[in-house]
Amino acid sequence: MRELVEYRSEFPILEQTTYLVNHSLGAMPRGAAARLSEFARMWAERGIRAWAEGWWETPMRVGDQVGRIIGAPPGSTVMHQNVAVAETVVLSCFRPAGRRNRVVYERANFPSVRYLYQAQPELDVVVCEDEREIVEQIDERTLLVPISHVLFKSGEIQDVEPIVRRAHEAGAHVVLDCYQSAGIVPLDVTAIGVGFAVGGSVKWLCGGPGNGWLYVRPDLAESLEPTAIGWQAHARPFAFEEELTYAARSARFLTGTPNVPAHYAATAGYDLVEEIGVARIRANSLRQTELMIELADAAGFEVVSPRDPGRRGGTVTVRVPDFPAVHTALEERGVLCDFRPDAGIRLGPHYYNSDDEIRFAVEQIADIVETGAYRRQADAIARH
Repeated sequence: MRELVEYRSEFPILEQTTYLVNHSLGAMPRGAAARLSEFARMWAERGIRAWAEGWWETPMRVGDQVGRIIGAPPGSTVMHQNVAVAETVVLSCFRPAGRRNRVVYERANFPSVRYLYQAQPELDVVVCEDEREIVEQIDERTLLVPISHVLFKSGEIQDVEPIVRRAHEAGAHVVLDCYQSAGIVPLDVTAIGVGFAVGGSVKWLCGGPGNGWLYVRPDLAESLEPTAIGWQAHARPFAFEEELTYAARSARFLTGTPNVPAHYAATAGYDLVEEIGVARIRANSLRQTELMIELADAAGFEVVSPRDPGRRGGTVTVRVPDFPAVHTALEERGVLCDFRPDAGIRLGPHYYNSDDEIRFAVEQIADIVETGAYRRQADAIARH
């Protein structure tokens, strides 16, 4: 078994930076370039024949690989461009009628998800302050509960099981956003029992952009009929029939022509996650985030993320004076992280990061704050 530090050689950016922004954009594996070259070779040499030689099936084949990571059975997970598209497809399965038009979610939900539901005039959106209030607000009027497994600003793991249980009692469906958990926190969507799960590969899965995914519980996949679809959702797409016949299982939740190059690139990151195992990645993450919290405490920083390891995802958020400007100064020193308004600087080590990098990053934050080096970075805003 390879030591985790040995995987550093798989990620070129680690040679030039202290890369602690994996909660936002995971480092690119070397293998991604090789996979993209394979895509380019097929396009160049096989042309139109490439569709029948693997391209057309990438949303299902790559989706099954994601499914193995999140505890989903084969044929239940498909690839989309992003979470907004995936949740739009889910929403299109339902036609709010009568009193069942309520959507319940937390205030700390990711904005892209919130905007989608806010834009639907027929929905009654209820915003809750915490997971306990979500449970309280779910009733017979509730249609969907689109919530985050791990909150993006604080890195807090929500206790989703009571929410799922209450939703089932009320006849509602949970759409669990696993973007900040897949690949860093062990996840079993089958055991949790959610009707839907969404996520992407930009972060801990190191799969790059253009690789959102959608899980649909098998019993729902056979009965629901989404309306936001495309020709890949047809049972016989290359028959070019005039009338719609839904494909079986999760394929009916696809849209148009797939994003083949993105799917090729993503598998390099997925392969490494599968090779190492999420349980091992999680154990290392908990150890390193605990180290980061200890160092932040010693430096006198405010830690916004949960101290309880059972509630902490892969990110530690620290608040220091004028943290947007501190972030800019960090980037100038080659320490890549990010910040979020009203939260603080987010630091997300992954399995390929060393403990020395964590110590160096906290030391740099302390130096920037103590020397006032951040003061020349006025009016900094988040750009990633």
